[in-house]
Amino acid sequence: MTAPRSGRAAIGIALLLIAFNLRAVFSSLSALLPEMMAALEVSAAAASLVTTGPVICLALFAPVAPLLAGRYGTERTVFFMLAALALGTGLRGFPTFTAILVGSLLSGAAIAVMNVLMPSLVKRYFADRPALMTGGYSMVMCVGAALSAGASAPLAGWLGSWNGALAAWALPAAAAALLWWAKADLATPSAALPQGLPGHAWLWRNPLAWRVTILMGSQSALAYSVFGWLAPILRERGMDPVGAGLVFAVAMVGQVVSSFVAPSIATRGRDQRAVTMVLIGFALAGWLGCLQGPLWSAWFWGFVQGLGQGGTFSVVMTIIILRSPDHRIAAALSGMAQGGGYLIASLGPLLVGIIRTRAGSFDGVGPMFCAFAAVALWAAWGAGRDRPLRAEPTRGS
Repeated sequence: MTAPRSGRAAIGIALLLIAFNLRAVFSSLSALLPEMMAALEVSAAAASLVTTGPVICLALFAPVAPLLAGRYGTERTVFFMLAALALGTGLRGFPTFTAILVGSLLSGAAIAVMNVLMPSLVKRYFADRPALMTGGYSMVMCVGAALSAGASAPLAGWLGSWNGALAAWALPAAAAALLWWAKADLATPSAALPQGLPGHAWLWRNPLAWRVTILMGSQSALAYSVFGWLAPILRERGMDPVGAGLVFAVAMVGQVVSSFVAPSIATRGRDQRAVTMVLIGFALAGWLGCLQGPLWSAWFWGFVQGLGQGGTFSVVMTIIILRSPDHRIAAALSGMAQGGGYLIASLGPLLVGIIRTRAGSFDGVGPMFCAFAAVALWAAWGAGRDRPLRAEPTRGS
């Protein structure tokens, strides 16, 4: 079903503002991590708790989202999570390691739930325009990540406080909560997902659901390797820190562009197999170019990687919507795909670090990226087929 015309535009704007906040908490901390470590005198090992903890929360709390939505309603759950995100981000303004860690974990848990419920909300309010809305919120999510990464350090200089700059990103989260409170119907019983989610249990036995989950995880492994290791790899190859950071920014620009355009292209064909596989190829080619190509070409390859990575993510989110017959199953499939997928994704940056430590260089990460891409291609061939998820007509389903 779609929302009434009155207020539909406001709901769309609110969803985009929510999307803006779904990655800013990660990239803002990354930009100011050296300042935090120096000010609080924490080791790199301790600092890794703050950087990896929220990512682990993405996996741990994703399966909780349908249960919360079933009990409180999807719209109301999203409001609670926006409030939790604003609170968690604000806690990072206290210059203590404990406050920053707790705030980051709370923010990660809130983002995990909203990640899962976004496809359900698109299915509910914009079932007639899934590609437009999915592309829109994927693009805005990338904009939020890029802006928070680029603006946090200047903001810290302007405020004269690195922790104040971290806390400042609570403001857009609070604004999204207020707009959602004003425009979303938080009291409509029909917005709730029934507890137990009919069909949720059989998803874990459904081959199509597993293909979607593996596709989400394998492509995300490449994505989180970009976030964590692209700049260090380029710097080890001889690029200066500013140049490496700018290549990362160029990759983010590529993600912004493709995350908006790719879903519209994906929904025009008979299915999503071809476009997804081409985008995965772009993501892998960009990575290999940054690893092996001349340094002067890293700008080009970074942009290619971003085009493939951003487009793949937004198409996977579109696939979740298209494969789901209603917003209930969309929430359940999204929870499975992101819960299991982010566990797979955590292997990417972890293995890069292990390879670098044991081999003394990044030379061995190329074959690893090829392996993740091969798995993603296999999963895309099944997940991209034009067939809906159907409950098994068996006992217990």
